Amino acid sequence: MTLTQARAMALKNHPQVLASEALQSRAGQLTREERAAYYPTLNGDITGAQAEVNSRIGAGLLNDPRLFNHAGAGMTLSQLVTDFGRTHNLVANSALQAKASGQDLRASRYDVSFGVDQAYYEVLLAQQIVNVAQQTVKTRQTVVDQVSELAKNKLKSDIDLSFAQVNLSDANLMLLRARDRLETAYASLGQALGTQDAVKYQLADEPMPPSPPSTEDTLIAEAIQNRPELASLRLQTEAAQKFVYAERDLKRPSISLTGVGGVLPYIHPGNANPSIPLTYEALAVNVQVPVFNGFLFSARREAAQYQLQATEQKTRDLQDRIARDVRAAWQRAKTSFDAISATEQLLKQANMALELAQGRYNLGLASIVELTQAQLGQTSAQVQNLNAMYEYQEAYAALQYTVGELH
Repeated sequence: MTLTQARAMALKNHPQVLASEALQSRAGQLTREERAAYYPTLNGDITGAQAEVNSRIGAGLLNDPRLFNHAGAGMTLSQLVTDFGRTHNLVANSALQAKASGQDLRASRYDVSFGVDQAYYEVLLAQQIVNVAQQTVKTRQTVVDQVSELAKNKLKSDIDLSFAQVNLSDANLMLLRARDRLETAYASLGQALGTQDAVKYQLADEPMPPSPPSTEDTLIAEAIQNRPELASLRLQTEAAQKFVYAERDLKRPSISLTGVGGVLPYIHPGNANPSIPLTYEALAVNVQVPVFNGFLFSARREAAQYQLQATEQKTRDLQDRIARDVRAAWQRAKTSFDAISATEQLLKQANMALELAQGRYNLGLASIVELTQAQLGQTSAQVQNLNAMYEYQEAYAALQYTVGELH
């Protein structure tokens, strides 16, 4: 499996991505909800009533008190003519929220992809450390066998054999820890891919990325432009401004149109005007003007304004944190890149030291302590070199993530 294939699998299966996709779809439907106010509402009614002769309703809200036996069916049409901008601003608010949800989906994809990168490189590193540990065990077992044979022939002391066996035990312990780290890395990779299974994939090595840029200034500007989380907050700020306008428009009048029509196929002749026609229709225009409601509208407008201010400050805070993250990621990538050449030189010197110590020990010019120290130095240098290489790959991915260019 390649890193590209792992990312594709995660983006298809990971619940974080699927949840964001569902929320984006929900945001689209909320926009449709607000836009529905532009269209007429048409309802059908079928009514039958039975009442005492010449009876009237005497309690409840103001209404037509007359009651008579009848059956009828009809339609009611309602249409908002204008509310002087409130519906327009509500629709704009909802549409901007839907766009922000799309940016949230991008952010979720970025998070999941970066999580895959981290887990992928951790598995590769753990595999290489297991290989180093296995080779270390093999090499130190050879030394134990050689020293044991020499000790039997009284050419080496039992102390030499004890030191060699301690060195071998240390290598076996290193192998156990390396295998445990590998199993943990596989579990983390499974979670990053969106599954509960810790499948032991055969992962392909990735080519080393290029060296990091010489300065972080341009990277910060790119991050401010590219990061989906920041784009989402900008859209939310615009949406909050539209909502402020919508809440301000509550104080404006609204004009609506209502039309009714239908038939009365049955009217009891004993308690109703005999001249009531078989059909009915009516059309009305209503202008509603807010006068006073206990300062409700002003409170709603102020609450929306405070929400806008909070969103603006969240945007500013995120910009500051992104700039900090870019600087930290760039410094880490630069340090990790420099560590590769440093650990390569360390490994070269450790190999040379082990070769010299092995030769001196074979000639009887050095003690087993010198040899074991050289072996420990080589193993440590190998692990540090592997750590440096894979740490740089992960650090470069982190830099791409903070800049908003992780693909």
